[in-house]
Amino acid sequence: MVTDLALPPGVEAERVVSAVLADLRSGRHRGVVVDSPPGAGKSTLVVRAAIELAAAGEPLIIIAQTNEQVDDLIDRLAQKAPELRIGRLSAGDYVPTERVRQHDSVRVGAKVADLGGPAVIIGTAAKWAMIPEGSWPWAIVDEAYQMRSDALLRVAGRFERALFVGDPGQLDPFSTVESFRWTGLTWDPMQSAVAVLLRHNPDLPVHRLPVSWRLPASAAPVVARAFYPFTGFRAGTTEADRALAFTRPGPGDRFDATVELAAHTGWALYQLPARHTLRTDGEAAAACAELARRILARGTVAVSERSPGGEPVDATRIAIGAAHRDQVAVIRSLLGEAAAGITVDTANRLQGREYDVTIVLHPLSGRRDATAFHLESGRLCVLTSRHRHACVVVARDGIAELLDAHPSTEPVHLNVPVKFPDGWEANQSMISFLAEPIVQAMPIT
Repeated sequence: MVTDLALPPGVEAERVVSAVLADLRSGRHRGVVVDSPPGAGKSTLVVRAAIELAAAGEPLIIIAQTNEQVDDLIDRLAQKAPELRIGRLSAGDYVPTERVRQHDSVRVGAKVADLGGPAVIIGTAAKWAMIPEGSWPWAIVDEAYQMRSDALLRVAGRFERALFVGDPGQLDPFSTVESFRWTGLTWDPMQSAVAVLLRHNPDLPVHRLPVSWRLPASAAPVVARAFYPFTGFRAGTTEADRALAFTRPGPGDRFDATVELAAHTGWALYQLPARHTLRTDGEAAAACAELARRILARGTVAVSERSPGGEPVDATRIAIGAAHRDQVAVIRSLLGEAAAGITVDTANRLQGREYDVTIVLHPLSGRRDATAFHLESGRLCVLTSRHRHACVVVARDGIAELLDAHPSTEPVHLNVPVKFPDGWEANQSMISFLAEPIVQAMPIT
């Protein structure tokens, strides 16, 4: 998809959303699919569609993939339509979060009968799979590309028509068991719900949201080129709309140079000397922690369309992402009390979240090989697309050479759709960009 640059981003985005809602209202299709790049207003679309369907007297269910996503959607929906009665379907031991408790229109229950017949019922796919009774005219499946196809099969009997919304560039569904026995089958459970849905229903309409409201103008073309090569999208803001400024001086070392470069260009590469390391590379973890502390110590302020006068970048607005939980644990241990509020997590758990500044420990840093896990395009896509202002990548030198020495060797299977982008190619695209002098924080001499 080529975006229409002649149109203001808001107008172009609204045109696509209107087409989605028109397809829903028409009733001509049993399903409608919406592809959304990072920060394109996916949750806003889900809330808007739910309100429109409920207002038309169509009871509906919303199926999300995690409890975090469920609570976030409930909060958004209740704020947008406080008069709407919402049911929160949950496990028996679920303790409502503050986001849920603060809304009087929300009722929590372990069974549909406990919810009092609300207009909208929201729960995780795992919970909906345990519901043995009831059917609804409509369902909205959020983060549909994270949902395995077998999970969709378990809940498909609960609704007649559905809106599927998700990001095709993010992490694929995963399993802890081997799945070769299903490879090539049209209902392969390891394919995403959307992939299997479209293979069996190729006539369903597919819409693509064209604008990212999260990624700044410095990031949207980089992320689109690497991870969305055939659809593309653009930023909803310009370079003049966002800025990072520092209210306190720093010692003038390489960490200072890195955060200043990130503030100026939106990107920075903090590169360590080439070396094969343990997965929990202590030097790289320490660099991630120090960069985060430096952003706080410099009194960073974020200016944006949301806060034209500037807003402090506190610990809650900074995230550090890594590929493995042991890396996350080491970085957390190095942050110290002053930076205790900073989010440190894996790509799987950062997916769907948003921060002002992110620091990324590159999945291939210090490795001897490039495995399928570390080459997965969705992992790097998630890590490099969480920020509204700047992203700092920490990596050891030699990743480009590692990629050249380990070309993609994934086997090709009959009847398995080719996934784009290829992980090797996406990593090459990102490392080529990070090698440009404009984003390299050079050592202080």
